[in-house]
Amino acid sequence: MAQLFPEWSNRVPRMLLVGSVFFVTAVVFFFWHFGSHDYLEVGYAPKQPIDYSHRLHAGQLGIDCRYCHASVENSAVASIPSTQTCMNCHAQIKVDSPKLALLHESWETGAPIEWVKVHDLPQYSHFNHSAHVNVGVGCESCHGRIDRMEVVMQAAPMSMGWCLDCHNNPGPNLRPVDQVTTMGWVAPPNQFELAAEIIARKNIAPPVYCNACHY
Repeated sequence: MAQLFPEWSNRVPRMLLVGSVFFVTAVVFFFWHFGSHDYLEVGYAPKQPIDYSHRLHAGQLGIDCRYCHASVENSAVASIPSTQTCMNCHAQIKVDSPKLALLHESWETGAPIEWVKVHDLPQYSHFNHSAHVNVGVGCESCHGRIDRMEVVMQAAPMSMGWCLDCHNNPGPNLRPVDQVTTMGWVAPPNQFELAAEIIARKNIAPPVYCNACHY
């Protein structure tokens, strides 16, 4: 009696099994990579209502981060500078610049400038700026070289795994507290000893349990 199916059909189940494994692996990799914080969020640089250059202000002019983000040392949030803060300089500098028309309008009407948030953590996550900068975590450790950015962009993924990497080993990101706003700070050869001294003196024990950040 002639065979109903050709001989090659015996290999079909094996081919389907191998193909399914490759297909599932490809799908998992696709969502793991293209759905990650590194792919979706790093590099995010929204257009702001005013073309404010951090490269000019923080870089060339050397304005300290805390002048504009005044609450960073004593609050959970770093604060966005008010129109008054900007006008402290621009009441006399570049007064007639068309780029600052919205700033002067805000000053005259009292309506706040609607800056677009760049580093926007989910509402179920809590981050305290003061807890970090007051123990020696530099601004650039999370925000990158702001002093080189014409337009501010998100430089780090801000994912849970990224945060836990630092909480499990904070030493490489610690520096003297008076250097937290210094851009381009270079760790000394004795960084390990320096970090150990800061950890002991500041009693640093970064939490890794869930309700430290989610509550």
